[in-house]
Amino acid sequence: MTRTAVLIEDNEQNRYLATFLLEGRGYTVVAAADGIAGIEIAHATNADVILLDIQLPRLNGHDVARALRRIPSLDRVPIIAVTSYAMVGDREAVLDAGCNGYIEKPINPETFMDEIEAHIIRGTS
Repeated sequence: MTRTAVLIEDNEQNRYLATFLLEGRGYTVVAAADGIAGIEIAHATNADVILLDIQLPRLNGHDVARALRRIPSLDRVPIIAVTSYAMVGDREAVLDAGCNGYIEKPINPETFMDEIEAHIIRGTS
């Protein structure tokens, strides 16, 4: 069974690396480069997980997470913030916005997928 990840990330290099790692674990990746497109794609996709950058053009990740949580079909889909925001309170802010998890950038390619899949298991149990 193929799993689908929606990747909302404006940086092309970050999209490439995350896509490479996700596809290596058998995911189909659907990507968006800004917050508004990310909401539209997530709404139209039967995603198993949504990976969300916080600093995005057109609509920031906090607002994207809030909008995604208002879509009934996505209410149980894990949203994981993947962000360089690492100041005191940043983790709490993304969780308050509706994210289920938080991964700091730069990502560690050796642990990235295990972190994502741990959130998926928690989100579906």
